[in-house]
Amino acid sequence: MAEARPGEVSDEQLAMAAAGGDRRALELLLDRHVDRVHAVCRRVVLHQEDALDATQEGLLAVSRGIGRFDGRSRFTTWLHRVATNAALDELRRKRRRPVTGHLEDVAAGAGERVAAAGASRDPGRTPMDGVDARLDVDAALAQVPEEFRVAVVLRDLADLDYGEIAEVLDVPLGTVKSRVNRGRAVLRAALGNPKAVAGRRTETP
Repeated sequence: MAEARPGEVSDEQLAMAAAGGDRRALELLLDRHVDRVHAVCRRVVLHQEDALDATQEGLLAVSRGIGRFDGRSRFTTWLHRVATNAALDELRRKRRRPVTGHLEDVAAGAGERVAAAGASRDPGRTPMDGVDARLDVDAALAQVPEEFRVAVVLRDLADLDYGEIAEVLDVPLGTVKSRVNRGRAVLRAALGNPKAVAGRRTETP
């Protein structure tokens, strides 16, 4: 997860500036987190073109909704809620929504950078994204029911804690833990590896 380096403006500072109409702050936020949004969308949607559509819609949602970020949670928690909703909407929609307007231009530009960079540019890269394992994991994730897959992606790819996932999905903490455990069980079975995704994400294949 992107963290501010010494001397670097924090996500929260950029978000507040963007909420006040600072276009450059919005552009910096989108550029900083575009790969994270795409990584979540790709693992939830499991189709490259649809994931790019979901990524662009997620970036548009950030652009349009930045004024509602109130700073009570980390910006990245709020961002993952937006990205997850965009991915779930894409699964239901399966079509591209027309894009117009100046905020849309900012988001579309960031989305185009994801498409151009492809899989080689992904700071959300984890052991679950290893080149040799990627196709196997994608195929295995496709066998995990959607609600469980989302929880596993947020835990083991996005590295959110259970409390953050509960906030993102707006479900009780116990429900999150149950979904993660059940999703990991299905994923382990699909991968044929009893140790896969057991415990923390560093134990994923």
